[in-house]
Amino acid sequence: MAGPPDAWVPDILGKPFEQLTMPLGVEGAQGELVATLVRSIPNPLLTLFAPLRDVDVLYIHGWSDYFFQRDVAQFWTSRGAHFYALDLRRYGRSLREGMTPGYIDALEDYDVDIAAALAAMGQGTPDAPSARRLVLMGHSTGGLTLTLWASRHPGRAAALVLNSPWLELQLGALGRHALAPLVEMRAKIDPRGTQPEVDFGFYTRAQEEIGSLPADPQRAIWRPDRGFPTAPGWLAAVMDGHRRIAAGIDVACPAFVLLSTHYTTPISWKESMTSTDSVLWVDDIARAATLIGHGVTIARIEGAIHDVFLSRAQPRADAFTALRRWSDGYIVHH
Repeated sequence: MAGPPDAWVPDILGKPFEQLTMPLGVEGAQGELVATLVRSIPNPLLTLFAPLRDVDVLYIHGWSDYFFQRDVAQFWTSRGAHFYALDLRRYGRSLREGMTPGYIDALEDYDVDIAAALAAMGQGTPDAPSARRLVLMGHSTGGLTLTLWASRHPGRAAALVLNSPWLELQLGALGRHALAPLVEMRAKIDPRGTQPEVDFGFYTRAQEEIGSLPADPQRAIWRPDRGFPTAPGWLAAVMDGHRRIAAGIDVACPAFVLLSTHYTTPISWKESMTSTDSVLWVDDIARAATLIGHGVTIARIEGAIHDVFLSRAQPRADAFTALRRWSDGYIVHH
């Protein structure tokens, strides 16, 4: 449901969500690339004295994903913030027929998508910044992308919120070091080649049992049960991001990291997958999170799955409570 450039049109999520298709000025091998910005803007009269009325939130989804979390948007808009979510190139609303879903050669390439979003949000430039504060929020691969972006653009973000960010490879640092030469070689020879399937659909099954999956008809394409096929070039880009995190970076703003308390290995189905992270080794992610800056707060949510805001009612409520308390201290009063 795309309109002409600069035209906001109704979004698939219904009111109050709107979407904007943003041509990126990049011609890929499979056609012109676009990104899509979704917004929900609260009534300014109703939020005149709200604590986050001067805040813009930019959310970025994870791998094999797109934005559909209405309650995440409502959390921010109920406190007065303007909420925006970005479906990156080749994902969700931005995926076009014939494109390789989710493919990227380098995570830095998303700087173009993010710059387009910030311009559409009226966030200004580094030399002429907006008076409105910017809060970045990312899930999984989106969390990795925004963490690295914030470190390359110090001073742009007032705060960073990470929902199970993919800050380290599931094999850990030793596994990443051992695998890196092979992945880099394959990325040079055949960047879009096929790789063994590693997603057996258990994470999707867990969400189905919880009842937290979207009912959108596009879900089968935008969020397939077993995820998008991965490619060597994409994996090399992600692992390069992990290497940078492991070396230590500084996002130059307060950061809040939400994680489950436990991990379940996704080799065969287990009921525990409905109350644990079955995608990332959360203890490794917690350790990696200490390397992204000087003001990092980590909250472990009992009973949460990989996307903590898609968990069962109690852990989801606990996650929002933790986010509210943190934002009161690090966003509202700063």
